[in-house]
Formats: sequence, structure tokens, C-alpha cells
Amino acid sequence: MATDARPGAVPPPVHLAHYGPHPEQVVDLRLPPGVRPGEVKTLLVLIHGGFWKDAEDRSAVAPLADALALAGYAVAVPEYRRVGSRGGGWPGTFDDIAMFFEMLDTISAGHSLRPRRTVLVGHAAGAHLALWAAARHRLTADEDYDGWRSDWRPDAVVSLAGCSSLDLADAWSLGDDAAAGLLGGSAEQVPDRYAVTDPMALLPLGVTVTLLHGTQDANVPVAMSRAYATRAEQAGDQVHLVELAGLEHLALIDPESSAWPDLLAALKN
Repeated sequence: MATDARPGAVPPPVHLAHYGPHPEQVVDLRLPPGVRPGEVKTLLVLIHGGFWKDAEDRSAVAPLADALALAGYAVAVPEYRRVGSRGGGWPGTFDDIAMFFEMLDTISAGHSLRPRRTVLVGHAAGAHLALWAAARHRLTADEDYDGWRSDWRPDAVVSLAGCSSLDLADAWSLGDDAAAGLLGGSAEQVPDRYAVTDPMALLPLGVTVTLLHGTQDANVPVAMSRAYATRAEQAGDQVHLVELAGLEHLALIDPESSAWPDLLAALKN
């Protein structure tokens, strides 16, 4: 079983960029050693989880980000305002994710990155945000709260133990009712908010999605990814579900776990 993946001797990121004025509107950038930025073919946007709460920040995925950079990828790890921090939750968390992606090209150009592919990778709640970011083109004009809608799409999304349905997260009371904390109410109380932020409600995505999920995940049950995969396939999306026998929640962000080869394979899809 994988251990808690925390930054011990992980080197700091090469760059810290700002995508907004708030102290948490920042992004760590890691580059593969010995490779010129302009020669990097794929940019990974790695979004951390933690049930959208401020108890966890981007340091949780620092070991994974470093390992991915060593594997040859440019890796951007955005921070965002979370429940418990000023401005986090509804709608600030979504404002930040939308703002970050609007600034991504500028940040890349500022560091001489010209990637051919951009792949979103998210863990748990971060996978929800990655899927939502890729689904913003599905929002209608009436649902565009504050510039959330965008026609931009990534080349692929990789969900790691993903919380891919806010409706199910609420129904199952995951993370001590974390979905209700994020949106300011349950799906029954604020259905309009769930309709514009739940990736499963915004299908089809039109982007290839790979779902990696451990069968022993007690935080976000593998049934979540199974449900998303079924719905996405019915909507006509290309989706790959990879169930990892015996693995728990944090194994998906541990580069020393047996999930690592599956992640590397998923990044090539």
C-alpha cells in the first residue's frame, strides 16, 4: 500500500507564476532537466485534491509533479482558493480555475513553452476541476457566471481517483458533505449550481478521458469512476477506465506506487 505522498526532499519548482492578485492565485512550474523549454512537447496541468478544502494545498502533489518533470514533461501545478480560505468555495474556486486557464497560454509563452499537447491531470477533487475545466465549452450563455465559458479544450484529461460527479459526491456524503460545502448547499437545495459545475452533467466532453482508480479507495469509491465512464460512453465520449486492484486513494499520486506505469501510459493517450 502506498504511503502518504508528501514533499520531503522534493526540489522546489523552477518558477512561480501568478495568474491573479490573490496570494493563492499562483502556479508552480517544473521543467524536465536538460531540455530546453521550447523543445518540451507536452504540458501537464496537475490539479491537487483535498475535497476542495484549504486543509490541503498543492504541496500534496509536489512529489508527483517532480517525478513527471523528470519523466520529460513540463508540469504546471495551480493553486486555487478553497473552502475555508477567503473567497474559496462558490463561486471563487471556479473563478480561479477559469482564470488560470485563461492565463495558461500567457504563462507558457512567458517561459518559452510551446507545447504541442496540453493534458489535464487531477487527483480526487482536482480531477473534478480538471474535468470541469475541459467541459466549460458546454456551458450556455445563461450559465456563464463570470467568464467561465470557454471554447478552449485540452488534448486529454487523466483523472486520478477522481471525484467526477458532484451529484454523487453529495448523495454519498463524501468528505463530510464536501460537495455541499463547495457549492453552498446540497444538490436538492442549489440544483442550478450543480448543473453548471458537475462534469457528469456537462457531457459529452469531446475530449479523451482516462480514469485511474484504486479498488480499495475509501475516500472516493471506484464506483464514482465507473458511473462516469458509463455515462460518458453513452454520451459518445472516448473514455478509458483502468481499475487498479488493491490500491487506495493516495497511491494514485505516489510515483513509487504500482500506479505509476499506468499513469505514464495514460499520458500518451
